[in-house]
Amino acid sequence: MASSHSSPVPQGSSSDVFVKKEVDPTKHIRPVQSLPDVCPKEPTDKSRTDLEQVPKIFMKPDFALDDSLTFNSVLPWSHFNTAGGKGNRDAASSKLLQEKLSHYLDIVEVNIAHQISLRSEAFFHAMTSQHELQDYLKKTSQAVKMLRDKIAQIDKVMCEGSLHILRLALSRNNCVKVYNKLKLMATVHQTQPTVQVLLSASEFVGALDLIATTQEVLQQELQGIHSFRHLGSQLCELEKLIDKMMIAEFSTYCHSDLNRPLEDDCQILEEERLVSLVFGLLKQRKLNFLEIYSEEMIITAKNIIKQCVINKVSQIEELDTDAVTKLADQMRMLNFPQWFDLLKDIFFKFTVFLQRVKATLNIIHNVVLSVLDKNQRTREMEDILQQKNAAKDNSLDTEVAYLIHEDIFISDAFSESELTPITSDTTSQRNASPNSEPCSSDSVSEPECTTDSSSSKEQTSSSAIPGGVDIMVNEDMKLTDLELGKLANNIQELLYSASDICHDRAVKFLMSRAKDGFLEKLNSTEFITLSRLMETFILDTEQICGRKSMSLLGALQSQANKFVNRFHEERKTKLSLLLDNERWKQADVPAEFQDLVDSLSDGKIALPEKKSGAKEERKPAEVLIVEGQQYAVVGTVLLLIRIILEYCQCVDNIPSVTTDMLTRLSDLLKYFNSRSCQLVLGAGALQVVGLKTITTKNLALSSRCLQLIVHYIPVIRAHFEARLQPKQYSMLRHFDHITKDYHDHIAEISAKLVAIMDSLFDKLLSKYEVKAPVPSPCFRNICKQMTKMHEAIIDLLPEEQTQMLFLRINASYKLHLKKQLSHLNVINDGGPQNGLVTADVAFYTGNLQALKGLKDLDLNMAEIWEQKR
Repeated sequence: MASSHSSPVPQGSSSDVFVKKEVDPTKHIRPVQSLPDVCPKEPTDKSRTDLEQVPKIFMKPDFALDDSLTFNSVLPWSHFNTAGGKGNRDAASSKLLQEKLSHYLDIVEVNIAHQISLRSEAFFHAMTSQHELQDYLKKTSQAVKMLRDKIAQIDKVMCEGSLHILRLALSRNNCVKVYNKLKLMATVHQTQPTVQVLLSASEFVGALDLIATTQEVLQQELQGIHSFRHLGSQLCELEKLIDKMMIAEFSTYCHSDLNRPLEDDCQILEEERLVSLVFGLLKQRKLNFLEIYSEEMIITAKNIIKQCVINKVSQIEELDTDAVTKLADQMRMLNFPQWFDLLKDIFFKFTVFLQRVKATLNIIHNVVLSVLDKNQRTREMEDILQQKNAAKDNSLDTEVAYLIHEDIFISDAFSESELTPITSDTTSQRNASPNSEPCSSDSVSEPECTTDSSSSKEQTSSSAIPGGVDIMVNEDMKLTDLELGKLANNIQELLYSASDICHDRAVKFLMSRAKDGFLEKLNSTEFITLSRLMETFILDTEQICGRKSMSLLGALQSQANKFVNRFHEERKTKLSLLLDNERWKQADVPAEFQDLVDSLSDGKIALPEKKSGAKEERKPAEVLIVEGQQYAVVGTVLLLIRIILEYCQCVDNIPSVTTDMLTRLSDLLKYFNSRSCQLVLGAGALQVVGLKTITTKNLALSSRCLQLIVHYIPVIRAHFEARLQPKQYSMLRHFDHITKDYHDHIAEISAKLVAIMDSLFDKLLSKYEVKAPVPSPCFRNICKQMTKMHEAIIDLLPEEQTQMLFLRINASYKLHLKKQLSHLNVINDGGPQNGLVTADVAFYTGNLQALKGLKDLDLNMAEIWEQKR
């Protein structure tokens, strides 16, 4: 071995064993001769030339003569043939091959010998340096021995005492843990007797808390204890038993609470008992306890009606209860005052019943909200604690001692000894099992004495339920915010359901009395009295429960609808007969109808009272005056206005039929619109009343009648809107649809009038020829027809509508004139033909503007030449 340098060996006494000292290598270590280079030498040029004479096959690493190809390549036997007279030549070839192989062998041996001669000096030098290596190893061994002695002295002086103290501290901590574990086992051993004591006092929540805590201790701190191997399953069975007991107890409580005498002023029965039961059910996630309460409500509502009927029937001596045995038949024998008093009593009992249900559900609702609030506050505290722990972890020193003794970190040993008092102080505040012995302390530390684990489940929060009941909410309530929120909503829905149950039972009671047509025979006064009683009950239940139940209101409306249907069918039939006999001619307006319209102008929608005494004789007017506007109408429309007012007055008398009346009135207005369209625009009046033709006057009169109804639709809408609930405002869209339909109908009539003239223009102007005389017969005829159209509608339609109509007619006229001029190739060139056309157009314009109401009409007739300039 060769080395180009060497390192000094530590020397010195025991006092400076750890001090490194520079030592002169010449004083302690003899110089060592460098070993010759033993790395393989590259062959010389002569050796490389000699080796190249050897075939490459002999240099291959996989050279093997047992390979037939290799063997044939080395010994080419194909050159030897012993047959015939060639024996001398084969022998010479064999000898030549042998000499060649011998020559190859000599070359290889010479090169091997040369390589050995090059490395002989290193070999002999290694043999002579063995003594020096032995000296190095001896000195190194002495230095290692000295170092071990020093380390042993340091360990004895500086480490053994400290490590012994640590071992004692660890042993002490282990003894404390064993002691606390034994005390914990003793406490857990008392779980079952303690649970039995709690159950005997109906402390279900406390028993469940104790079971849950014990289960957690068994799974975490006492896992694997052989003596407790069956305790976990026993506690699970005990927990299931408590679940059944709580459900049975809650069912009993519901029955006792709801079936108390309704005259009892106390609204809540045993509030503390209810709170405890609800907490226990929430803790066990028995969220279907509301179904038990719902079923009990249904049974109680049935019993209330039954008991009221029995009490009422027993008070009436006229009833022969022996002949009529069924309670329902006995109830049907009551007259209206008796039956009305019975219904009033039922409504009163239902009101008290709902108030009691609301008080109980409020307590349950508050318990659920307190648990939800605790969940949120616990989550906030956990976030704050997590942030503090993260900040504390960041401040710790990251350089920790890793000296290990008996597989324990020294730093961990110190940490554990420091944390033990803190843990003891924290766990001493846990919720120990009820009726267990208090924990005793020893001289070492405060031991654990609890049935809880190291979790923070023992933290509790005190909340006060309205009514003076304090509750303790612990973290065992493993319910999510979503579940608690859903449960709170279900409680509110249960209150709504209670109202619906009372209303449904009242409806059945009402329908059982209506089987013999009793309600249909009531006069208006009795029906209004019944309606007001039911509406009062509906409002009372809405105030209690916060939502209006619709079943009883629907039953009331069902009875009212029979009256409404009869009312509507009578008037619709009357309107149908009027329309079928209407000849669509302008009718005179009696004074009473003008008075009716005048009362509407004052903002009142009601039929005017008939004046007593002699009637003033007033002549009928030609038109109806509405807010300064003249309306030429037919007789059917006057009667339709009176019918509409009858619908509005019926709504005032019976508010419960407002929506039904709105629907019926909408149907009536739609019927008038569609039927009048069939008769006039559709020319149905030709067959129904025998009109010869539908004239422009009929069309204009029909349009004006529709406009009168459109004028009053906003007034009717406002009347109904003031009597509808806000959520029913969507029904007012019927008036919007009706208004649109009426406007569409009016627009169709206008379009029809324009179409009549458009057809006339197409017929006349298609024969127009530009020639004398001026004005031409064609334009004379056009002006004549325009005058007739004007005379037919000027007294029926307002001036602005007449102007708009003639503007549209004039646009049609210009379009047809342009078309004909283009066909005749007449252009605005100032020639004779242009002059003739201009004269005709001037004649047309002058005649049209001379008509009443069309004097200032801008006809803009120059547009007929626009395309030819």
